[in-house]
Amino acid sequence: PGEIYHALSQKEAKDSDVQPTGAQQAEAFVRAFLKRSTPRMNPKAREDQLQRKAVILEYFIRHKRKEKKKKKAKGLSARQRRELRLFDIKPEQQRYSLFLPLHELWKQYIRDLCNGLKPDTQPQMIQAKLLKADLHGAIISVTKSKCPSYVGITGILLQETKHIFKIITKEDCLKVIPKLNSVFTVEIDGFISYIYGSKFQLRSSERSAKKFKAKGTIDL
Repeated sequence: PGEIYHALSQKEAKDSDVQPTGAQQAEAFVRAFLKRSTPRMNPKAREDQLQRKAVILEYFIRHKRKEKKKKKAKGLSARQRRELRLFDIKPEQQRYSLFLPLHELWKQYIRDLCNGLKPDTQPQMIQAKLLKADLHGAIISVTKSKCPSYVGITGILLQETKHIFKIITKEDCLKVIPKLNSVFTVEIDGFISYIYGSKFQLRSSERSAKKFKAKGTIDL
C-alpha cells in the first residue's frame, strides 16, 4: 500500500517552502510587532539594523485620563450656624442640675491632667494647666469686672467663644459674661486659679499653643 503521509526534514521543508501554521503565525506577529515598534524605518533599513545591532524599540505613553477631583462637602459657615441656632441652649435645658454630671467629668479630667491634685502640688503648675485646658464643665466665678452687675456670678461653664463665657447658675439662669475687663476664678479640690479675661480672648481650641504671662492685668 502507498504511504499515507511522508515526514519532511527541516531542510526539505525549507526547500519546499513549507512552514508549520504556528511558525507562520509567529513570523507574522514578529513582523507586525517590528513594524509597529519602528514606524519611522523602512523595511530595508529595519532588516539591516536587525542584522548588525540591537534596535531600540519606540513606545507610546498612554495618557491617563484625569479623574475629576471630588469636591469636598463644605460645612456650615459660622453665620449659617448662628442663623440655624445650632448652639442655642433651649429654655427647658437651662437647669443647673442637668450639668452637674458634666462638672464631675471635668474635675476628673483636670485631676488626670495634673497627675493627681495633692496638697503639695504647686499652684503655679495647676494654673498653667488650667489656662490651656478645656474649661467646659468648670465652675467659674466673676470676682472683678468693670461692670459691677457681673461680680459674684457663679455657675457651670456651658459654652466658650473667643469673647464670652456662657454659664448656668444654681438659680437656673443662663448668663453671658464678656471676657473683656473681667477676672474669673476657677476652684477645684481647694486650689483657686485666676483667669484674666482681657488676656484670655481666644477660642478654647487655640489656647494650647498660647503662652500666658504669670500674672495678668486689668484696668478697673
